[in-house]
Amino acid sequence: MRTLIIGAGLAGLTAALALHHLGVEDIVILEKARALRPLGSGINVLPLAVRELDALGVLDDLVRDSVQLRELQYLTPRGQGIWAEQRGVHAGFRWPQLSISRGVLQQHLLRHVTARLGAGAVRTGAEVHALEPRARGRRVVCRDGRTFDADLVIGADGIRSATRQAAFPEAGGLQRNGLIIYRGAVWDAPFLDGRTMYIAGDTARKFVLYPMQERQNGREALQNWAVALPAPAGDDTARGHWNVPVNPEAFVDAFRGWTLPGVNVHDLIGRTPDVYAYPMVDIDPLPTWTDGDHLVLIGDAAHAMYPIGSNGGTQSIVDAAALAAHLARAATPAEALRAFDADRRPKMHRLQAANRHKGPEVVIDLASARRPHGFGHIDEVFSPQELQDIADRYAQDAAMSLHAVNATPRLLDPATRPALRTP
Repeated sequence: MRTLIIGAGLAGLTAALALHHLGVEDIVILEKARALRPLGSGINVLPLAVRELDALGVLDDLVRDSVQLRELQYLTPRGQGIWAEQRGVHAGFRWPQLSISRGVLQQHLLRHVTARLGAGAVRTGAEVHALEPRARGRRVVCRDGRTFDADLVIGADGIRSATRQAAFPEAGGLQRNGLIIYRGAVWDAPFLDGRTMYIAGDTARKFVLYPMQERQNGREALQNWAVALPAPAGDDTARGHWNVPVNPEAFVDAFRGWTLPGVNVHDLIGRTPDVYAYPMVDIDPLPTWTDGDHLVLIGDAAHAMYPIGSNGGTQSIVDAAALAAHLARAATPAEALRAFDADRRPKMHRLQAANRHKGPEVVIDLASARRPHGFGHIDEVFSPQELQDIADRYAQDAAMSLHAVNATPRLLDPATRPALRTP
């Protein structure tokens, strides 16, 4: 079965590794970029996805270039604690939660792909222009004139997916919520135990901070931060411009006076050498991710969601593992695509909706609305049960509860490894 994967991001590279793990050798990945460089900001990979990366034999490499998160804290701008929860192995999961540079993660996956499938498996500078039907599969036409025929096409080309646009032209465009995300990373002294993630804010502003890499001496950590603010009037970024360099002086004063335990937010942002702006966007849920027989979407191409709950990259990795597992079990690829769609799409619809309602981060808005000038003790704002219910509800929506991760077989465990069938 010749498989063509469009996009060499997290979803596409993981899909290649997962398919190879289950017996597929004839795989080509098309990537529109002319070179794959370790770009991008930080990402948190939840145990639900880490367990599949472990099955693929890449976890040890990732652990060396990441930080294993211990705790997540929700805070007010004054640093008052709203809610905290243990993460990864510290919460009882069998696998860690990894804070890592997206570019570093991509490079590790790419290295494993080329080692297992060969250097020619990834074709760069291959931007998809059109999809054409064939008697047994699809033809992908690139803008430079190259064509590739395949029995199965996997669209893993991200939120602005050319595959989605070509295969499902009726699908709507990007949905903007009026917020701009500013991101940066700066080497700084570790805060608290060096294994903590902060999410702080009020009803109008959000600030996220976590370490994603450490220097050998342990005295510095690469601190990844992101802030969300209403888009200024007339800002081009709000209309869909990506990765726009900005001077932090344009927005940093919105965080003057914000002091979290061990962190002066205004100072940290101001000392960051490179800052970029992105619109906060998602896509509306799609009625299907597959054409029914030879093409399927995964990752952000299928279900781009607001960056809440550390689920964007996590669910892309799970998509890749789930698709490979369905292909291994089904009698035909067409049956597998339909089963995958029925399995994953409703789950991601629920998660997209949950993120539009701010997911677990809603506790920040509720605290600000109920006690805008702070509080003496969090019990004045929430009952412990209300906070636990919010956290549990989101964990259920994301299928990332302790039981769901620890007590169910991994999608890529050896029991799911019969040789994949050709159509």
